Amino acid sequence: MGDTSDIVIKAENLGKKYTIGHQTERGRYIALRDVLMQNARNLWHKTKDLIQAKPIIPGNEQEEVWALKDVSFEIRRGEVVGIIGRNGAGKTTLLKILSRITEPSAGRVTIKGRVASLLEVGTGFHPELTGRENIYLNGAILGMTRTEIKRKFDEIVAFAEVEKFLDTPVKRYSSGMYVRLAFAVAAHLEPEILLVDEVLAVGDIAFQKKCLGKMEGVAEEGRTVIFVSHNMGAIRKLCRSAIWLDDSRIVKKGATLEVTKEYEASQTKCFDNFSYAIERNSEDINNLSFYFSRVKILNTKGELSVAFKYAEKLVLIVDLAGELMGGVYSAEFYIHNDLDQLVSVGASGPYHGKYFSKDVTKLKIEIGPLYITSGKYRISLSLMAGSRIDTWENAIAFTITECQPYATSWEIPTYREGVCVLQHCFCEME
Repeated sequence: MGDTSDIVIKAENLGKKYTIGHQTERGRYIALRDVLMQNARNLWHKTKDLIQAKPIIPGNEQEEVWALKDVSFEIRRGEVVGIIGRNGAGKTTLLKILSRITEPSAGRVTIKGRVASLLEVGTGFHPELTGRENIYLNGAILGMTRTEIKRKFDEIVAFAEVEKFLDTPVKRYSSGMYVRLAFAVAAHLEPEILLVDEVLAVGDIAFQKKCLGKMEGVAEEGRTVIFVSHNMGAIRKLCRSAIWLDDSRIVKKGATLEVTKEYEASQTKCFDNFSYAIERNSEDINNLSFYFSRVKILNTKGELSVAFKYAEKLVLIVDLAGELMGGVYSAEFYIHNDLDQLVSVGASGPYHGKYFSKDVTKLKIEIGPLYITSGKYRISLSLMAGSRIDTWENAIAFTITECQPYATSWEIPTYREGVCVLQHCFCEME
């Protein structure tokens, strides 16, 4: 039997159950007697729950949902472990249990050491207190003495880059300032275990790099890091092992490269639309009054194509259907790669001041030159008319088959949003 003395986190059959309420659908005719009886029953149940200190759940029908179920693992001192999985898989619930924010409904978890967590913007901060006061408050919560906090204070402030706003209540901070200070406090007050959720996505690229470097430094000091992210590149760079969660359970755990490779392979459904022209699924447009109905992908010669070379351009022909009730609209596109990383964003309205009238039902979107590396890419589309009225995720996919940037062009991408912003323009079609 292996040495267990350096195991700092041990989860055994961990589970978390939530009870959610639903409103029962009623027929067309409901007698007054039935309404009164139902209301009386609801009042009785809620009164009973209140007396027993149970949460009051709205709705007259209840359903049990397991956010986490039968999760078991061990993490040793000094390990850096990545938690991956799609949205709703149970990643944040797991971190909340490890942070003691919520109690498990089943199983148990044993933790040895002081835990610092950064699960969402503002976790552990009091909005009325200043940045300076929150640093001392968080340090005290972590069990640090005032002397220890003072010793780290200047380093925390320098890392967070909020010197000018140190004596301003944090409720006036932007989300980026908030997360910079929160991460600086969590990472610098010498926790034995650091838990970090995808909250780093709020920061800019330079700050994300700084955070990853700090987490690497924490791990080199022999402390334990658990990192939740959808960025597989960051997971592979930082973590030696990974745990893949799906539908509240562990699918696989082991070496990072092996786990992330299987996870990415499972997501290939996003790249099913390698067709020249796609008709919208009728289920996707249910209850939409104005929507994308069809898209096809062409090369600059006007030929249908899904395969492009480096620095080529592609053209999308997008049909819209339904009825737009007055006003004007704009369109957006998003390109993701096979690691689910955002590569580029384009919009007709904010970037080019180009809006379309309700009579325009066909758009041509030119994208490129495609200064991106070989691989698979998918395009999602979004429609705005004051607010977002339609989003067609993974509408169509394409591949870059050859990438020889130095043989074809000396130009480099312009960095702005995502990985890069590709040249593009939107125009109407007759």
